[in-house]
Amino acid sequence: MSRIPTLADLGDVGGKRVLVRTDFNVPMEDGKITDDFRIRAALPTINWLTERGAQVVTASHLGRPKGQPNPKYSMDAVRARLAELAPGVELLENLRFDAGEEGNDPAFVAKLIDGIDLYVDDAFGACHRAHASIVGPPRTLPSAMGLLLAKEVEVLLGLRNDPKHPFVAVLGGSKISDKLGVVEALLNAVDSLVIGGAMCFTFLAAQGYPIGASLWEPDQVDTCKRLLDESKANGKTIHLPEDLVGVDANGEFATFGIRLPDGAKGFDIGPGTAAAFSDVIMEARTVFWNGPMGMFEDPRFEAGTRTVAQAMADTKAFTVVGGGDSAAALAQFGLDDEVDHVSTGGGASLELIELGDLPGLEALRGAPNAK
Repeated sequence: MSRIPTLADLGDVGGKRVLVRTDFNVPMEDGKITDDFRIRAALPTINWLTERGAQVVTASHLGRPKGQPNPKYSMDAVRARLAELAPGVELLENLRFDAGEEGNDPAFVAKLIDGIDLYVDDAFGACHRAHASIVGPPRTLPSAMGLLLAKEVEVLLGLRNDPKHPFVAVLGGSKISDKLGVVEALLNAVDSLVIGGAMCFTFLAAQGYPIGASLWEPDQVDTCKRLLDESKANGKTIHLPEDLVGVDANGEFATFGIRLPDGAKGFDIGPGTAAAFSDVIMEARTVFWNGPMGMFEDPRFEAGTRTVAQAMADTKAFTVVGGGDSAAALAQFGLDDEVDHVSTGGGASLELIELGDLPGLEALRGAPNAK
């Protein structure tokens, strides 16, 4: 497998027009950016190029405009913030305003790279998509991964291939079906798996516990049984909740044991479980966390996620948070600077751990300057 070219492999960038595919898919409210983390994350690569005399043109998607121009998803606010952080750097209009982006249309690629000399992919959060701006330019232009992408690949492949043990993965979120591939890949690498969020209810149902009216996936019960049996046979532990927090059949806040009464809904792990999960995290040497423990946006159901986030901050283990809602939770609790690596891509981090490669990385390996 040929190596992925880095910025140094671009040679002299002075006077060259460089297209940098960034991930400026920032959260917006009423036309204003609520968190500019993703813009700031691209600055090291942008600065590396501009300091060496390159003319940088950035390009990103924002939201899901479905291949049509839509003022709601205009890059104007992002462009204004970028101008403050990196004056003189261009930003193209939302790539997804053209159906050719998601359709990987060669004509759209040609338009995108017209007048461009070099290409840099620094959009880890979009690297698992075989879209035009990700896989198209490296077919013809000398290309490289940016500093952000390189760091993500180094950290996440390190987790997959060479973690320090005990290695613990903490998974939450709503559906086991969304994360089935990564659960199976992680069970090969980790010493134990900690499961919270709504996905725990399918596992609890597989063990025969009543789960009331909680969110679950009946068609995944057999899969959960198989995963529990396989992990036991291979000496791995899957940690599941022992107590839960939610609402009773009347919609009133309630704390439950492991068995939920009829009509009750679980929305968070309980305090006993949060303490037990924290102990597992504190004893680890490597921890990967993806997915909240409950509906942390509601203050009644934030305690489980907050406790796990605090354990991630306090442990001496090497800690990696896999983007998305987990990163948002860390930020909400003011702990985002307390972990070793916060990934800029939720889906991309899971796919890289599961498969060991992404379409964007494969494309860069095929670039004309790849060795």
